[in-house]
Amino acid sequence: MIKKLWEKCVDFHGHECPGLAIGYKASQAAKEKLKIDFSKDEDVVCITENDACGVDAIQVLLGCSFGKGNLIYRGTGKQAFSFFHRPTNQSIRIVLKPFQVEMGREERQAYLLNAPVEEIFEFKSPGFQLPERARLFKTIICENCGEGAPEHKIRLMEDKKVCLDCFKDYSREL
Repeated sequence: MIKKLWEKCVDFHGHECPGLAIGYKASQAAKEKLKIDFSKDEDVVCITENDACGVDAIQVLLGCSFGKGNLIYRGTGKQAFSFFHRPTNQSIRIVLKPFQVEMGREERQAYLLNAPVEEIFEFKSPGFQLPERARLFKTIICENCGEGAPEHKIRLMEDKKVCLDCFKDYSREL
């Protein structure tokens, strides 16, 4: 464990916890396995399957963020992270293994930070393709509420361009 990097993650997240340690170790494993580092653009992409504490460490250590378009949420709820390196076309899915023994919070955090990554995670291939790079879209003003939304999120309803919040879906399917 590199104490300075861990402290940087803790400062960003706001406190120490086992969840942050999961993201810290997953980031370290991705760096090692894919030979990657902090991404200033979209060269490194993380698809996280959870919205828990560990994602903060991934943002800090690998430069993946929603704003840059290289942090993508796939809500399975699993402690799993898929990393893609665009320049080399390499990818890896890192999945937390079940804990074999009961541990308290502090003990679990220490274990996660100090155990070898092979003991903590399973390494697999992602079961999905990397999405295209982030695109810029024209903003359309909703003709119902007056708020702007990107054109790919606009719907037609009663001959008006409306945002997803104003759109009333219609379905008679069961």
